Amino acid sequence: MLGTLRRDGRPRISPCEPDFAAGRLLLGMMWRSPKALDLLRDPRCVVHSCTSDRNGTEGDFKLYGQAVDVQDAELRETYRETIRARIGWAPDEPAYHLFSVDVGAAGFVIFGEERYGLAWNPADGLRRWSIAATG
Repeated sequence: MLGTLRRDGRPRISPCEPDFAAGRLLLGMMWRSPKALDLLRDPRCVVHSCTSDRNGTEGDFKLYGQAVDVQDAELRETYRETIRARIGWAPDEPAYHLFSVDVGAAGFVIFGEERYGLAWNPADGLRRWSIAATG
């Protein structure tokens, strides 16, 4: 899931399919989609894993950062090749938006058998803490 900010400042949450190509986290989007327009106006974003287990045993992962509009033809082609290899289809040029995520912080928490949290940012590095069981 992708969190962006609407023009009026309210948050927007949208599905997205992140891909890694050329060592970058990339987000492709439909041309002129609301989430793409949000990022073009205000690049702050959060990428959040989808949670399908109500007990939290899969973990919950978040990346906080800035979206960078990718115009570089070589990187765009590398992204298209990556998508084609994964799903057998690639978007046509230039009719899509492509953003690279400049990660500023990350977090992970899991409520499985081992309950813990992780947080990372450039200033403090990686931190880990235990989460006490309730009940």
